[in-house]
Amino acid sequence: MSGFDSNPFAEPTGDNPFNDPSVTQVTNSNIEPVDQYNPFPAHPTDGLATHTTPASTSPYQPAVLQPSTEPSPQATAAAAQANLLRQQEELERKAAELDRREQELQSRGSTGKENNWPPLPKSFPIKPCFYQDFSEEIPPEYQRVCKMMYYLWMFNCVTLFLNLLACLAYFTTGSPNGVDFGLSILWLILFAPCSFLCWYRPVYKAFKTDSSFSFFFFFFVFFCQVVIFIIQAVGIPHWGNSGWISAFTIIAANKAVGAIMIIVAILFTICAVLSVILLKMVHSMYRRTGASFQKAQQEFSQGVFTSKTFQTAAAGAASSAAQGAFQGNN
Repeated sequence: MSGFDSNPFAEPTGDNPFNDPSVTQVTNSNIEPVDQYNPFPAHPTDGLATHTTPASTSPYQPAVLQPSTEPSPQATAAAAQANLLRQQEELERKAAELDRREQELQSRGSTGKENNWPPLPKSFPIKPCFYQDFSEEIPPEYQRVCKMMYYLWMFNCVTLFLNLLACLAYFTTGSPNGVDFGLSILWLILFAPCSFLCWYRPVYKAFKTDSSFSFFFFFFVFFCQVVIFIIQAVGIPHWGNSGWISAFTIIAANKAVGAIMIIVAILFTICAVLSVILLKMVHSMYRRTGASFQKAQQEFSQGVFTSKTFQTAAAGAASSAAQGAFQGNN
């Protein structure tokens, strides 16, 4: 009976789909219906205020561009001038350093060691020109002969100086003898350095490097030196030498001057005898070294072709010949 008591025209309570909680929540909310939505509200920022995005907590911040300020032309010119002055000072300092190193290299010579001959004081304006050390550069079996050649050169220089004094004394006996005094000055100035460069240094280099070319050059020059020693010992009048002939010529007129000239003649004779003995000793050592004329030719050709002076002269001659041929063709 209870089923017939219900009102069939009443709204159903359990089967109404709009009684669902999700639907009733939407229908009871403040959101405007679609037909009443206004896309242009009176206060557009009201809705944005309720939906603000929190600030980012990232450690990376956006770059901020600072306004650039360009320097004035005067400041730019002053900075450029200061930079140029600094560069100029740096270049001058480097140039001074290069000059100092170049002077050191020139003073050390080709051996890379500081020159020690002639032994001059450090305050002297002229610096040593050669490096010489018998114990370091000359083999032990050649050191004795090489030192004897050096002592012969020194003895020759002393003899030439005494010859100048003897010729001066000879000049006091008569004005025509002034020719001998003048020539004695010339022989001292000429023979002292030339003998060192032309026969002592070559034999030193020959013993040092076992150079065949240096040996041959020494033999040629030193043979001429032996002839000069003999001429000086003979003492031909008016040749600038206080030899035996000049001494015996004046001893009758002036015994003191004659005695001085005889002493110098003895010294010239000793030089001649020692030079012959040392020439034979050097030649015997040369034969034991295995040097030959063919080796001397090879060393000479290699030294000439590798010389910068020869290369420059050859290049200049070739360019001159090429220019002459080109102008002749035109």
